[in-house]
Amino acid sequence: MLPSLLLKVVLTPALIATATLVGRRWGETMSGWLVGLPLTSAPVVFFLALDQGPAFATTAALAVLLGTISQAAFAVAYARVALRAGWLPATAAGCAVFALGTIAFQRLSMSALPAYGAVLASLLLGIVLLPRPKGPRPSAAAVPDWDLPLRIVLATGLVLGLTGIAPRIGAHLSGLLSPFPVYAGVLAIFAHRQGGAAAASNVLRGLLLGLFSFAAFFLVLALGLNRIGIALSFGVATLVALLLQGATLRAVRTTYA
Repeated sequence: MLPSLLLKVVLTPALIATATLVGRRWGETMSGWLVGLPLTSAPVVFFLALDQGPAFATTAALAVLLGTISQAAFAVAYARVALRAGWLPATAAGCAVFALGTIAFQRLSMSALPAYGAVLASLLLGIVLLPRPKGPRPSAAAVPDWDLPLRIVLATGLVLGLTGIAPRIGAHLSGLLSPFPVYAGVLAIFAHRQGGAAAASNVLRGLLLGLFSFAAFFLVLALGLNRIGIALSFGVATLVALLLQGATLRAVRTTYA
């Protein structure tokens, strides 16, 4: 129990700190793209596999796949509402559609490949529906000192909370909740406050591009945890996710071309 807890409070902060610092170096779209990686959901499913076993974690991984659709809906809702309102109504709209998606998917069960196909369709549709960036790339705004510690606290709290309540709420609901875009939401809000709706949309476009690797990661886990074990499944999933993340990098770089 103690080694698992130590991993949770060390691994999760390290992941989000790395993504945040790299994102600051290369801008909003890159930052959103980076947090499209499974920085929260992967630790959640990993610790569920260690604590509850591969079968429980497989169910959670399948639910995370479906939850990716809710995450894409959050991005579109936030970006569209942000065109006419401030960050608070946009955040409320994003959270509302994520909640509706979670409620809907709680009653839905799909196998891995059909779920993956639905996720791909939702990501492509989301990219089409997002407002297009206009004009030159905005300059980076000043970042408050408490930004990074806040992200670390939120991320670690989410991992500890979800892995703690998972045995009570079940693997399916745990998986549906874990893709909630904590990092992307924080990034979008800060970008919106500092650079307007276009800056928030840039973050969310990067998120949608990053979610292709996110979905592939959990597809591998859903197919592999019961067949090849925890360690090998996570190793293969990580490799596949990194390869796909590299493939989408060109799209991120040409956003402002």
